Amino acid sequence: MNLSLEYLIREPKIKLDKNPLLLLLHGYGSNEADLFSFASELPDEYYIISARAPYDLQYGSYAWYAINFDADQNKFSDHDQARSSRDIIAGFIDELIANYPIDASNVSLLGFSQGAILSYAIALSHPEKIKNVIALSGYANDDIMDANYQNNDFSNLRIFHSHGTVDQVIPVEWARKTVPFLKNLNIDATYKEYPVGHGVAPQNFYDFRNWLMEK
Repeated sequence: MNLSLEYLIREPKIKLDKNPLLLLLHGYGSNEADLFSFASELPDEYYIISARAPYDLQYGSYAWYAINFDADQNKFSDHDQARSSRDIIAGFIDELIANYPIDASNVSLLGFSQGAILSYAIALSHPEKIKNVIALSGYANDDIMDANYQNNDFSNLRIFHSHGTVDQVIPVEWARKTVPFLKNLNIDATYKEYPVGHGVAPQNFYDFRNWLMEK
């Protein structure tokens, strides 16, 4: 199948008429194999699909959008590329639903770092498409969401977000600011911190897996 993004897939071990989808979105400079290493540990009834970001950084590294540095080593995200990736992923979800027996009312996103930032942007721009978000080591950036996202209906959206307290890449303060941001939108969100850097602690993995299986 020629879909708009390259991807790896683990078919559900328990086949239903329509199965839920868990779409994995990797971080900057990584690739679709990274989060897919979790696939065997994820719930059996899900399609686990890990997408490759569209921007090639060479040597098996990809990005959802560019991060540029100025002379003072300040980081700038390319918001146009981020919004483009947001729309590509939203379209990719539609393609997956058209090509696999996926339950369109049970689509979850699992993003790490840049993939987590994108997961917020997709879910808040298109809450009708997304049921659950697991956002690891990221934060909500409203610059890359749809213009009138605040008017969307978030009543069916659930979010689990987590961060390492000693993250050197994305400061934990940025993740903490996402807590009141989601609360102001009345989104059902669970936030946890772990004593790690920019990565996923084993306890973090068990916590989000249990959260996903709760409902």
